[in-house]
Parts: sequence; structure tokens; C-alpha cells
Amino acid sequence: MQSRHALCMCIEQALGVEVSDRVKVIRTIMDELQRIDSHILFFACLCQDMGATTAFLYGFRDREKILDIFEETCGGRLIINYNTIGGVQADLHPNFVKRVKELIPYLRKNIQEYHDIFTGNIIMQNRLKGIGVLSRENAIAYGATGGTGRASGWACDVRKRIPYAAYDRVNFKEIVFQEGDCFARYMVRLEEIEQSLCIIEQLIDNIPEGNIQEKMKPIIRLPEGSWYTAVESSRGEFGVYLESRGDKSPYRLHYRSTGLPLVAVVDHLTRGAKIADLIAIGGTLDYIVPDIDR
Repeated sequence: MQSRHALCMCIEQALGVEVSDRVKVIRTIMDELQRIDSHILFFACLCQDMGATTAFLYGFRDREKILDIFEETCGGRLIINYNTIGGVQADLHPNFVKRVKELIPYLRKNIQEYHDIFTGNIIMQNRLKGIGVLSRENAIAYGATGGTGRASGWACDVRKRIPYAAYDRVNFKEIVFQEGDCFARYMVRLEEIEQSLCIIEQLIDNIPEGNIQEKMKPIIRLPEGSWYTAVESSRGEFGVYLESRGDKSPYRLHYRSTGLPLVAVVDHLTRGAKIADLIAIGGTLDYIVPDIDR
């Protein structure tokens, strides 16, 4: 959701196209559902990597609820081409608002369950606290944005710094920790789930009427120039740089994706650590291999 949002927003900016308020709110809700989905996946996989299989199953159980909501409106669960240039692919499913409103209290209760079964576990705390410490200065130097940067005291949330979509009309807290260790990176993401629920809660009963798609030409020819837009994706700043020479194809399209800076910091964080710490460090940085491979 979020990476495609960034791409469409960049092209819309280049064209001077303003999407409707309805599209802005829908995109914001979808981005936050995606963030919750991603953070729950982070939790579940970290638990599995560290031997907590029950917690892993709890995470996947809850993530399915979000994927079911996506599937009804978008037609897909994991690969979702929902954002389009000038709007969204389809209007919300009639069940969307009801299911999202049911999801909010369900997840709030279950996030507490995550803390009960995993966060408070003494083995887990010993393996995460004080391990893989990343200073604020190094987070900035490496460009380690998102939850990793905020766990090191770097307030780098794009939603706060350069509000886009409907983020300027909602109240939420930017979660920042100072410790910079594995435990702080874990806690940032768990607490961000609650903030995402707060954002959705403020918007779900106030989705305005309006077009879901602006009228676009079959072949889009961007004016000459260059543009950059960024969104706060689940793992950090996801940016799109677009350069056009006025042709029907862009001269250059470059993604500032989130994974490479997070991988780059591994060498720094693992020096002097134990092999077992690599599991905790890699798990809490939350990079994904296909993102790096591209």
C-alpha cells in the first residue's frame, strides 16, 4: 500500500492532479492497516526467531484479520495494486467500515496479550536489552529511518515532518525511545500499532463522499522536470524520485527504499556481539530480503 502510494503521489504532483478528500482518507486508513499488518508480522517473526512459537501463532492469527479486510476491497491479500494514479482502484467494500471498527478493540486486547506472553519474558528481555545499540548520530549517518531511527532518539516520521494524504487532520503521537537497543526497536513497533489504531479510529466514521478516481489519459506524459515524494512506510522513509524530459516514459525513476540502510548498519551493530545476538539484531531491524535484492 505505502510504496505504491508514494509512486502515485509523485506522479500526481508532477501532473498537478489533486485527488479527492475521499481518496486521501482511504489511502491513509489503508496505509495504517498495512503498518499494523507489517508490525504484527515483525512481532510474529521475531518471536519465532527467538523460539517463542506460541507468540508467533498469535501474530499470524491476528494478521489474517487485516488481510481479509484487504481482500474484500482490493481483491488481493499480499500483492495489492490498490492505489492508482489519480485515486484508488475500487471503492470500499460495504463491509469495510464495520469490519475495521470491529478490528480496533480486537487488536487492542490482543496487543496486551503480546506483552503478557512475550514482552515481559525475562529470557526475551535479557536477549534484547542493551544489545545492538545504535546511537542517534549513527542512525542519521546510516539513514536508518522508521522504527529503527526512532528507537535511537531520532524523530524522523515523515507523517509528522511532511504531512501527506489525511495525516494533517489526525492526532497521533510519534513514538521515540532513547536507548537505541533491540528492546527499544521492538517497543517502538508495538506502540506504533496503538497509534495506527488511533489514526484509523479518528477517520473511519468520517470518510467523506467524493470521486475515487480522477479522469486520467491512457498514456501519461509528464512535463519536463524532477520531483520527489516520500511516505512513512512500515520500515521507514520510502521515497520516489522521478525525472522527466517530457516524453511518455520517465527519464529516471528511482526508489529510496527502506531496507538497504537497515542492512548497512548490521556490520556496525554486530561488532563484539555474540552469534546469537545477530538473530535479535537482524530481527529488530526488520529489513526484508526482496527489498535489498532489487
